[in-house]
Amino acid sequence: MIESPLISAATAHDLTISDPSRLCWMDCRFDLKDTEAGRRNYQAGHVPGARYAHLDRDLSDPVTPGHTGRHPLPDPEDFAATLRRWGISQDTHVIAYDDGRGPFASRLWWMLHWVGHSHQSVLDGGFTQWTQLGYPRDTVTPSPAQGDFQAKVNQHLTVTAEEVRATLGSGDWGMVDCRSAHRFAGHADPMDQPAGHIPGAANLPHGDTLNAEGSFRSPEELKARLERVLGSRATEQTIAYCGSGVSSCHVILASVYAGLGLPRNYIGSWSHWITDPARPIERSVAT
Repeated sequence: MIESPLISAATAHDLTISDPSRLCWMDCRFDLKDTEAGRRNYQAGHVPGARYAHLDRDLSDPVTPGHTGRHPLPDPEDFAATLRRWGISQDTHVIAYDDGRGPFASRLWWMLHWVGHSHQSVLDGGFTQWTQLGYPRDTVTPSPAQGDFQAKVNQHLTVTAEEVRATLGSGDWGMVDCRSAHRFAGHADPMDQPAGHIPGAANLPHGDTLNAEGSFRSPEELKARLERVLGSRATEQTIAYCGSGVSSCHVILASVYAGLGLPRNYIGSWSHWITDPARPIERSVAT
């Protein structure tokens, strides 16, 4: 049974007082249109003790045009070395946050599961909620002692393009596209061309898992939304994807929070699917 993937700002603040030695705060703020904005924001102020995780450099491998999606996974041993550099061991409680809406922090949360780490949370409401509650922040970049984490990859959390294609037309598998309804439908896509979605996928934009305040909806609400999209299929028979394997992690986290378990992640997602023109594309609108 996976522990709750979310932690409130109040609970996290209490832990920084009662058990700080076991905590590792990770600042995952990022902007796809300005890839250094997150680091600048981190340098301007972050949760005390937080390290900074850069989506492109720390949580992804370099892109190989025409062969990978926009955010391919790093080599697991390289990623484990990065975790050790951040001071992370197997018993470290990692708390990840971004500005508040969650996809970048969820990417780190999911990757920790992927390499076999056992204790991680996403700050519900993110840095926005932390600062609104008046909790402290600083500008110090920490120099943590080396951790001793060792990776043990869970291959069952991912799925390849070939495996996705093999499920097409099968009623046994469900697939959820976590991008906006506009991109799913096949309108002009600002990130990836051609536009559209994988045939048979249903759409649940990752932002629909949040309430008006930017926190996750209740487990009951999330369960109802996911089941409307995916029916009663077991999560082991469910695939999540998005544009590049980032916001899919956010919906996977929502599934866990709803008590439904971990769907499989097509990490290459749409930006990888379209690298092969032989892979089928479906659209809901004329383009």
